[in-house]
Amino acid sequence: MVGHNGLKLRMALAGSILFGFYAALAAAVMWTFGTGTTVLALLLLGSVGFVGFQYKFGKWMALRSVDAEDMPEQSNGRYDYARIQQSTEQLCREMDIDKPRLMVAEMGVPNAFAVGRKGAGVVVISKEIIQLLDHDELEGVIAHELSHIKNRDVVIMVLGQSIASMVGIVVQWAYILGGERNIATYFAGMILGTIAQMIVMIFVMAISRYREYVADNDAATYTRNPDAMARALEKISSGAQGKEMKGEDTVNALCIFGSSGSFLQKIFSTHPPTEKRIERLRSKNSSY
Repeated sequence: MVGHNGLKLRMALAGSILFGFYAALAAAVMWTFGTGTTVLALLLLGSVGFVGFQYKFGKWMALRSVDAEDMPEQSNGRYDYARIQQSTEQLCREMDIDKPRLMVAEMGVPNAFAVGRKGAGVVVISKEIIQLLDHDELEGVIAHELSHIKNRDVVIMVLGQSIASMVGIVVQWAYILGGERNIATYFAGMILGTIAQMIVMIFVMAISRYREYVADNDAATYTRNPDAMARALEKISSGAQGKEMKGEDTVNALCIFGSSGSFLQKIFSTHPPTEKRIERLRSKNSSY
């Protein structure tokens, strides 16, 4: 059993901050439309419905954006699917979770991602990553993705993105409806809404980067092979250079590898620097 008090604490802190944003949003709505029971009920139902829709639609869209297909149980000439299925079953027993639905996709780059929750998870593996990595390295990648499902950290991402969207929408229309009805007011409202959404997303991205470290650590722990996970990240990073990923705008935050360049990109990056992830993994070698 692997404990993650650090991740739980950060998720609780992020959840509290996000609740604060939501409370401010709810107060603004009730200040505008009143504090009656009907308004409160509609606000709660609308919020739950919005989050639920984003979760379901986001999961469907992620799979659709890369044209993911169910992974065959049997191997073929190019891909040893049977061995991947067996390794995943073994890792799931080690991690005490139900085996997720395994899917494959041609993403244009070596990558993988997980969506869903425990009992209803999906792990998508690119055909490029299967061709690129040795089997022990691929096991590390699969364990990393299973960790996201086991730790339920996708939930805080969905919640954060939903609240960020709601805050952005409310700020945008509050400005538009409160000002003069012209094009300048409309565009100013859009800009303010985007800025408000970005402010909320800073907190979400900070959690996203930390959860990648946790998933790397889990992969090293459950495979007992941190060096394989480190080698996988090196190969994935090198293999993605100069290539465009299919569905990048939709699934980049979910993938095992995400690039960041400028200072602003690093602030809003969903992944920590790859070299730091590799350094952490290599420092664990002496423990195994």
